[in-house]
Amino acid sequence: MKFEPIITRNVGVPDAWEIEVYLARGGYQAVRKALTEYTPDQIIEIVSRANLRGRGGAGFPTGRKWSLIPKNAPQTYLVCNADESEPGTFSNHDLLIWDPHLLIEGMIIGAYAIRATTGFIYLRGEFGLAARRLERALAQARAHGFLGPRILGTEYSLEIYLFRGAGAYICGEETALLESIEGNRPMPRPRPPYYPPAIGLYGKPTAVNNVETLCNVPFIVLNGPEWYLSIGNPPKNPGTKVFSISGLVRRPGNYEAPLGTTLGELIFEYAGGLHEGRRFKAVTPGGTSTPLLTDQHLDVKMDYDSLPAVGTYLGSTGMIVMDDTVCIPCAVHRMSTFYRHESCGKCTPCREGTAWIEQILRRIVTGRGRLADLDLLLDICDNMGGRKTVCALGDFATFPVVSALKYFRDEFEYHIRHNRCPTAGVAVSR
Repeated sequence: MKFEPIITRNVGVPDAWEIEVYLARGGYQAVRKALTEYTPDQIIEIVSRANLRGRGGAGFPTGRKWSLIPKNAPQTYLVCNADESEPGTFSNHDLLIWDPHLLIEGMIIGAYAIRATTGFIYLRGEFGLAARRLERALAQARAHGFLGPRILGTEYSLEIYLFRGAGAYICGEETALLESIEGNRPMPRPRPPYYPPAIGLYGKPTAVNNVETLCNVPFIVLNGPEWYLSIGNPPKNPGTKVFSISGLVRRPGNYEAPLGTTLGELIFEYAGGLHEGRRFKAVTPGGTSTPLLTDQHLDVKMDYDSLPAVGTYLGSTGMIVMDDTVCIPCAVHRMSTFYRHESCGKCTPCREGTAWIEQILRRIVTGRGRLADLDLLLDICDNMGGRKTVCALGDFATFPVVSALKYFRDEFEYHIRHNRCPTAGVAVSR
């Protein structure tokens, strides 16, 4: 498990969020190199050759996303999606509080590549410490000439603003995020026509990138695409990913590992395995919005292409580990409660479907369920999924339910027949 961290190298370093420490550890060298040695198009070419894929969940190639921004547009924007709200995911938060200058450096290079003169960091409203450190880091970057007019004496100018959200999960969806910045109710925009590279923030071409994606950019510019392609599971899955591992493991936390590291390695080597006497049961590989994996999947590689082959997704790599003490119906009910609460209500399948899923699961876990409820749940999920909604939340809400019924239907049936959790001898109250 020997691996030298890359984007998390400053996590845990005393005062790493101060610009003096960041500069002493090689910070902002990539900005200097990008602005003085490369054109915007060359930066896009470098990132494209490295095949950096978006770390927010979809895995869309970053260089390709940037190349979609029109070169002759009079105004373009770069927006960093730091609205980390997926249950089980906390990797961006660590990067933001420990290494805010790394994000700023990545944003400067990304904004330069798409010829943007204005950038926004959309930060989850609950991240108070991250907000204070980002504001301080932005002020320090301005004072040192890395932001503002004529950066480092070049012709390029950029200003970055911090925008704090108000706790809505839907703002993790990029078009809802843009609506929020504009002062509107955060609801996803229909695509087409509202593809951000064409019609984004304030109707202008916009690139929206995740925190971790942008944090990779300085290292690619400094070391080159060939270096990046030597890490992970190239050519389609190069580089590293920060895995947030929580739940019933010995050492919960964030672990940066090469893409292609197996599920079993992450749980049993990086996170120390389960507590004594416990047996692994299930895990959310990419947050609660991804289908569950079980003990039959421990050898699966954690990357963007291997997981879809077994019916799930890398997502945000928020891994909530469950052992044999966990009641799967109760766990999935908890997840359904979240999605019912966070549905923006715009689309009928999601608005009504999340409410019905939560209601039926609550009925099951409180001892009032019927065996017919299980097929009813699958029917509701079928009517919600398959991109019948403007954004993917309708699909996300179904994934834990459908996968739980696929792998643990017997636990649901036990709950219904015996009026108690299959993992405990305590009857639930009606």
